[in-house]
Amino acid sequence: MYNSDTRSQADLPSSKQLLRSTILAAGSALVLLVAVVLPAEYGVDPTGIGRVLRMTEMGEVKQQLAAEAAADAAGAPAASSTASEASVIANANAAQPAAKPAPANTASAPVQPVAPKVEWRDEIPFTLTPGEGTEIKMKMVAGAKAQYAWVVKGGEVNFDTHGDAPGKSISYEKGRGVASDEGVLEAAFTGNHGWFWRNRGQSDVQLVLRTRGDYSEIKK
Repeated sequence: MYNSDTRSQADLPSSKQLLRSTILAAGSALVLLVAVVLPAEYGVDPTGIGRVLRMTEMGEVKQQLAAEAAADAAGAPAASSTASEASVIANANAAQPAAKPAPANTASAPVQPVAPKVEWRDEIPFTLTPGEGTEIKMKMVAGAKAQYAWVVKGGEVNFDTHGDAPGKSISYEKGRGVASDEGVLEAAFTGNHGWFWRNRGQSDVQLVLRTRGDYSEIKK
């Protein structure tokens, strides 16, 4: 003979208790899905909590990486760019006209006006190792404009010029295998606007971003 402990029927949870526990577990899972998983994995933040906890930005970067990987797998044609750093800086700066020799019979030749060079407000250099990406954004109000010029040394990069704010996002321009870019970025709405770059090459590249215009802050 042997002794065994057998639970009585009263010790077991009732159907009502099991149903309540199931509902509580499902509710907790739904809250985690909306407040944590969607912002951190997909950049979707319906509650705004993900933006406060800085998880939405992480989700947006993941989506950008997934889009790049899909494009690589599909063999999308790379956008070619032959502009060098010298040409980018030359285009960003107003060209200085060549001085003409003064006529021999003229006491003083009129002085040719010289256009002022662009004075950049911020210049941010950084290095990207193979496979590495980084993002730099400016805080801008709707309608504000910022002039920019960036150039890559030692290779080319993929980039995405975009903006985001709580409940809003926009992609201005994308490129693959690009060595430089310049222009004017106009904010479609009040929020953060800037660039994401990724080095898909086999060696380190150096990138320099120069900006000026109507923005209150710029940061990685």
